[in-house]
Amino acid sequence: MRPLSISSALNAGISGLQSNAVQLATVSDNIANSSTYGYKRVEASFDAMVMGSGTAYSAGGVTSNTLRLIDEAGSLVSTNNATDLAIRGRGFIPVTGSAEYAAGNPEMLLSRGDSFRINEDGFLATQSDMLLMGWPALEDGTVPNYPRDTDDGLEPIQFNLNLAADPTTSVALSLNLPATDTQAGSPGDPHELTVEYFDNLGRSQSVTLEFLPTIPATGTSNEWSIVMTDSAQAGAVVGEYTVTFDDTRTSGGTIASVTTVSGGAYDPLTGTMVITAASGPIEFDIGAIGDNFGLSQLSDSFAPISVNKDGSPVGNMVSVDIDDNGYVKVLYDTGVTETLYQVPMVNVANPNGLDPLSNQTYRANPTSSGTYFLWDAGDGPTGTIESFAREESNVDIATELTTMIQTQRAYSSNAKVIQTVDEMLQETTNIKR
Repeated sequence: MRPLSISSALNAGISGLQSNAVQLATVSDNIANSSTYGYKRVEASFDAMVMGSGTAYSAGGVTSNTLRLIDEAGSLVSTNNATDLAIRGRGFIPVTGSAEYAAGNPEMLLSRGDSFRINEDGFLATQSDMLLMGWPALEDGTVPNYPRDTDDGLEPIQFNLNLAADPTTSVALSLNLPATDTQAGSPGDPHELTVEYFDNLGRSQSVTLEFLPTIPATGTSNEWSIVMTDSAQAGAVVGEYTVTFDDTRTSGGTIASVTTVSGGAYDPLTGTMVITAASGPIEFDIGAIGDNFGLSQLSDSFAPISVNKDGSPVGNMVSVDIDDNGYVKVLYDTGVTETLYQVPMVNVANPNGLDPLSNQTYRANPTSSGTYFLWDAGDGPTGTIESFAREESNVDIATELTTMIQTQRAYSSNAKVIQTVDEMLQETTNIKR
């Protein structure tokens, strides 16, 4: 054996020590985090380095590579906290560091879930100060169509921990007036409907609508007077209208015309008029001309069908719920439920190419993981969000201990190679003696 080959054997032994040391480091990291929620184990792999062949063979040794198996899911376990989140299936939820957000430079990071609690500032945060992010909803609870290839629409989820008024600004009515009441000889008794609304201080007030039929001398008038009064203004009239209904075969029972006597003007296209209550303007929707929704005049019964309005009484926040599709809802002690945010699901082409960071978070890397896209949870390739749940580490202790034994043996064998080479080189130097 040539001295060059002996030296290369020494180098190969050293590379074997180094590679097995990397293997042992991954094993120790995996075992240390075997009980860490959301932890993804690291796997080491070896590749041979070929330096030469033939009669002048030179040992190349071995090199090691590591891969974090982010796409390998752990088991889900149940918890008692509604804002403990896990993901069933593919995808990540967006989070950001509280320090970065406070500095005005929030960065979207990815997480497979965590234990979130409402902190002193009203944010949903982890113990490591990671803030859950979502798209803010509009006042009616709907979420606009935010761009899906950027995080520009996302913001940390924050709740108002102080009491706040939610005044009523719009009311939609659906009811039927008896057609028989506008016939000649009818008694002309009025009908009343009281609609509750909430003023600027969260107090319960009401607008009363009195429907008075017009009684003709002969035939049928199909006409009603509507007088609206506000309880917050001692019963003052805030709107008066004359409504005539259609009696044709194709549109019988729908509104034919509305004449404004006082109050806000009626819009025949939208079916709305705005009355001025003590707390400010309130838009009433009674239905457009010829529309089947709103007021109707059919048959012989007065039948309120539905009253839909916004606003709510002042209440304390009782609980927070995040459903499978990522909608963040708040329940108040008044029984009102409000949708405030939607948490999207983030998907990348290669999850294992994400840059791992502390606290089981990851950063998208366009070069290795590919670009990200924001989905509604449960849509496309993504899974659903599970509340009252945490994802366990994907580490298998038995496998890691077996790998550790194998690594120890391999490390000892490489150390033996170095010892043998040293003895052979010593023999070579002894030849001169």
